[in-house]
Amino acid sequence: MIELSESFWNNKYLNDKTGWDLGEISNPLKEYFNQLKDKNIRILIPGGGNSYEAEYLFSLGFSNVFVVDIAEEPLKRIQKRVPNFPKENLIHANFFELEGVFDLIIEQTFFCAINPELRSEYARKVSELLTEKGKLVGLLFDAELNDDHPPFGGSKQEYEEYFTPYFTVTMEPCCNSSESRQGMELFIKMIKK
Repeated sequence: MIELSESFWNNKYLNDKTGWDLGEISNPLKEYFNQLKDKNIRILIPGGGNSYEAEYLFSLGFSNVFVVDIAEEPLKRIQKRVPNFPKENLIHANFFELEGVFDLIIEQTFFCAINPELRSEYARKVSELLTEKGKLVGLLFDAELNDDHPPFGGSKQEYEEYFTPYFTVTMEPCCNSSESRQGMELFIKMIKK
């Protein structure tokens, strides 16, 4: 397996090798965000990349949105695209070393980008970062994809094994995926136990 280092991901952005990037917020997350009422909740988007999700939330008036990414290049792009976005909320760090407390964590192509050997650690870390009854919401691939490079796929049954020790898990086939991902996504909503 290739090393999924900071330079690996920076080079993906610098060389426009970002096939996973929709160029906009995904429909399922947009609909979920539209129904959120409390604009003061602390929201984290791990491995946020170009983070159209953070941009959209910010445009709706959510002021406590944080993006963490191991690669610096996408964080620079968010700052350039959304100059008013709080620079201190763009965190250049390894998600697994992050500290803080959040009410909501958004999953959008990060889980499929990390080494599959880190999946159980991801579930534990998300639980650690969330407040009591905090939520993990987003999308996971429900498809076999690649064994040696991201995006890595998986199945509902596999994911349940990682998350059920920490969360009450709701995971359903996504009915409003973007065209290129139709039939390949699960919409997840997990509440910390």
